[in-house]
Amino acid sequence: MTIPHAISGLSRPPLDIPDLPYDQLVRQTAERAPERPAIIAHDFVFSYREVISMTNCIANALQQLGLQKGDRLCILTTNRPEYTITFLAAATIGVAISPMNPSYKAREIAYQLEDSQACALLVQHELVPLLHYVLQQKAFPHLKHIIVTGEELPAALPGAHSFTQLLHQSSPKRPPIVAVTGDDLLALPYSSGTTGAPKGVMLCHRNLVSNHIQFVTAAGITAADVTVIFLPMYHIYGVLLTGSFLVAGATQVMMERFDLQQALHNCEHYGVSWFFAAPPIVTALANAPDLSQLKSVKHVMNAAAPLVFESARKLQARTGIHVIQAYGLTESSPDTHLSPTQPDQIRMESVGLLVHNTEQKIVDIETGEHEQPVGEDGEIIVRGPQIMLGYWNAPQETARALRNGWLYTGDIGHVDADGYTYIVDRKKEMIKYKGFSVAPAELESVLMEHPAVLDAAVIGVNDEEAGELPKGFVVMRPAHSVTADALIAFVSSKVAGYKKIHQIEFIDAIPRVPSGKILRRLLKERERG
Repeated sequence: MTIPHAISGLSRPPLDIPDLPYDQLVRQTAERAPERPAIIAHDFVFSYREVISMTNCIANALQQLGLQKGDRLCILTTNRPEYTITFLAAATIGVAISPMNPSYKAREIAYQLEDSQACALLVQHELVPLLHYVLQQKAFPHLKHIIVTGEELPAALPGAHSFTQLLHQSSPKRPPIVAVTGDDLLALPYSSGTTGAPKGVMLCHRNLVSNHIQFVTAAGITAADVTVIFLPMYHIYGVLLTGSFLVAGATQVMMERFDLQQALHNCEHYGVSWFFAAPPIVTALANAPDLSQLKSVKHVMNAAAPLVFESARKLQARTGIHVIQAYGLTESSPDTHLSPTQPDQIRMESVGLLVHNTEQKIVDIETGEHEQPVGEDGEIIVRGPQIMLGYWNAPQETARALRNGWLYTGDIGHVDADGYTYIVDRKKEMIKYKGFSVAPAELESVLMEHPAVLDAAVIGVNDEEAGELPKGFVVMRPAHSVTADALIAFVSSKVAGYKKIHQIEFIDAIPRVPSGKILRRLLKERERG
């Protein structure tokens, strides 16, 4: 497989990727070292044998509840072993997992439940009141089963099932026999599209099997490695990490959320060798008063948003640990690029080389054709076994993103003479807040629900800590009055915290093209001015 513009000595050779269901990949690893620690959570250690036994129990329980191949199951939890066990169990019986952000508000949960037509939902016990409110507001005919973490069943959800009880009442010895293929849908994460509401990204078993193997091989992760996972497992970055470390036979220490001191403690206590981060976490590490607990860490990897180079250089100077980058999208499972880990081949400003079995072109930004020469910017398009099947129930959006097998990323960059890729701009519409993608169109839609708002537009404005902050431009209706703080609070009450609008500016008119599309470029120029 050829890589455009890459010197063969620095390109990654093709791999023989097995064509098998996702859970089988993990089961094979467990057979090789059943007593090796797989997951550590709150100081409880689960071996690979125990993970597979629990997976079998939940797979049998889901089948007994009536879930069938092709159904969708939503997960609304923080990082916890139940998430991973349910993911593997669903894969075993051909059910697709649709992860939800536990910070979602009611309208966001309702949208995903309805759009995915999920027939089952695993919810964290602490989030039951929110789910109860959602179910009171709207009926979801497809939703037949609710599973709650823990053992106690909440009175607010009559008919719900306890995860612990399902675990204890089902057989751990044999999984259900279901004919699952590589083409079957495995995951349906929702990605904030550049237009309209978030879209379900259809990832099949082959996509995630391929990408886990691509990532593990390119990074050189082995069974001896240990990582701490605080990056959210509902995010495709978290899906990659928890799955890849299981595939490698390595050990993962789960944290529900990022806490600097706890993360540093876990690094020292468990001998963490890989530390995965997003830009705000790299900055937090660089500024921490004591980094002696990182002595076992060999690599710090940044992804999800552009690296803050000043912070990375400061961290590297203080610890001697090289900071590397990776790049990908939800639509590519996610990894397409990864920096080499050899010190003499790391180029911090680059997202690295293509992972195995992946092709890339840099094409003309306007036409989407005509490959650009070395060093010249263009749109990055990629092709490989990790590329999504398409968007859920959105054929027009799928046709725009996938053309002749190539995924058009919307990101702008170039390749140097050695095959290293550099990202110089992002998708034109998206806002990157602390590594999370925020769709301006979604926030604009919420703003337009306020009775005082006639028109609205949202852009990202630069922020040293967060990367970008959503800022709204609002045209008020005649004879109406509202403050910026009131609008910010209005939006905050309806969306997850990371989508919060941080600034509001009132203007006379939103710049638009004749077709009605917002000219965000002009608003960004206004902001810079």
